[in-house]
Amino acid sequence: MYDKGVMFVLLTELQTKDIINVENGQKIGYINDLEIDVTVGVVLALVVTTRSKMFGLFGQDEELLIRWSNIDTIGEDVILVRLPQANRQIE
Repeated sequence: MYDKGVMFVLLTELQTKDIINVENGQKIGYINDLEIDVTVGVVLALVVTTRSKMFGLFGQDEELLIRWSNIDTIGEDVILVRLPQANRQIE
């Protein structure tokens, strides 16, 4: 039986949501994977695929780790996160 206060979401549902940084309004990318503590069954971080441009022409995929504590809101279409501009990888 599930607790009524707990939200259950499939990874495939999360992967379709845009990840937006509320610090600057920038679209970061999409969830590629999750970091999970299997001993207690909690999500520790989102692994987000971003695209960086080299010399303005070629795109290269990079992964960005967003800790669960940096997530503000998970909505129907977007996930709002707080990422300081000086540090793109949150530890």
